[in-house]
Amino acid sequence: MPRFTDKRRVRHAAADMFDLVADVERYPEFVPMCRALKVRQRIQEPEGVEIIIADMTVAYKLVREAFSSRVTLDRPNLQILVEYLEGPFSHLENRWTFHAIGERLCDVEFFIDYEFRSRMLGILMGSMFDIAFRRFAHAFEQRADRIYRS
Repeated sequence: MPRFTDKRRVRHAAADMFDLVADVERYPEFVPMCRALKVRQRIQEPEGVEIIIADMTVAYKLVREAFSSRVTLDRPNLQILVEYLEGPFSHLENRWTFHAIGERLCDVEFFIDYEFRSRMLGILMGSMFDIAFRRFAHAFEQRADRIYRS
């Protein structure tokens, strides 16, 4: 299964970075290959945890695919977990973890593990997904620079 891990230190507060990644409705504005994202449901759990059920459409050239996921926003622990529900994958798991280093400095860890259900789609989209995932962390960092400029 393809997987990708990235860790980078950014000059923004961990809570700000968490909020930026948790704002899933804005993804089509800056996330590579994300063409649409619709939140179907929000569930408030105890202890500051929120569950989001969302549908995302990704596209590259003539290929367009949609999938659903369950996003767990664990604000107290500054962690976000994305679990695959339905769509073209046989498996997809994505995790974000934010570690405060200082008031305006944090380490952001990004991990994704996925596999397409269709071998043909895997061949067609696989290399594009690899490139996009390598750009994800950078896209979020650039967005944070624009939003949280000092």
